[in-house]
Amino acid sequence: MSLQAKLDAFKADFEAGKPPYSVPSSVIETMHRATDELIASGAATRALKAGDKAPAFTLKDPEGRAVSSIDLLNEGVLVVSFYRGVWCPYCNMELEALQAALPEFEAAGARLIAISPQTAPNSRKSLRQNGLSFPILSDPRNEVAAAFGLRFEMPDYLVELYKGLKNDLPAFNGDPGWTLPMPARYVIGQDGTIRYGEVNPDYTRRPEPEDLLPAIRRAATIAA
Repeated sequence: MSLQAKLDAFKADFEAGKPPYSVPSSVIETMHRATDELIASGAATRALKAGDKAPAFTLKDPEGRAVSSIDLLNEGVLVVSFYRGVWCPYCNMELEALQAALPEFEAAGARLIAISPQTAPNSRKSLRQNGLSFPILSDPRNEVAAAFGLRFEMPDYLVELYKGLKNDLPAFNGDPGWTLPMPARYVIGQDGTIRYGEVNPDYTRRPEPEDLLPAIRRAATIAA
């Protein structure tokens, strides 16, 4: 089953209230409203895209080690996935799919990292829960996400909904702000140029990992 098919099946069960999910229709309507408004804002069109230069960054892994994008690019093509956090089931399914595709990425000459605003303990949970062998990096206050044009402020009504659902993002992220990154995937060539960029303000929509392979191979050929 494709990644998107799995996401669609989960969404259908969740919105139908099938066990173990049971949420009022008003919650679903609020989530849809927030997604529709983010789409209508045009935020995704302003994010970095193929042909743009990727900003350099240094972030910490769950053990507190600094990881530099420049160092990673010196080793090969870089695949970067921005995700919301371990609390997001859609993100977890995508991370699992990326893990399954990791051997193909590496065979094509690419390194893979994932970035979220969550704290180190929650990144460690992401690694354990999804059986990941690639680095998860913490992006405090979504500053790197902002440099890529992905950070957005959650509307007040969505903040209230999350609080009501006990989804405490300030605790997850160690940051009093209520911001999130739009989920995004990038393939960055060794010269720092983005060769593939996919940003979707609808967090239930994600590309198949295999969609990145042509761009990875082209970028690896250019580097060679």
